[in-house]
Amino acid sequence: MPFQFDTPTLQRGLNFTLITDVGALDLLGEIIGGGQYEDLLPHTIDIKLFGVSCRCITLSKLIEVKRAAGRPKDLEALAELEALQEEQASKLKKLSS
Repeated sequence: MPFQFDTPTLQRGLNFTLITDVGALDLLGEIIGGGQYEDLLPHTIDIKLFGVSCRCITLSKLIEVKRAAGRPKDLEALAELEALQEEQASKLKKLSS
């Protein structure tokens, strides 16, 4: 039986990883260390992807949940994410000076 990606499938599932032409896309209904979608909403920002509005967790929350997940692939990403966070903080500091 082939996989059908439709509304009923999304309603029955919790987390999905899709392989797209532009890379992997995780659709997560629950995140280790972050809770469910509703718990994470206060820690999100609105971004546009290919003209579509999407809610994404903030960089600081992403670092927090990756550390909590503790999987090798998550831990490997921490150094780069923390460097991005430092870069953001530096830019904000310059803007406020």
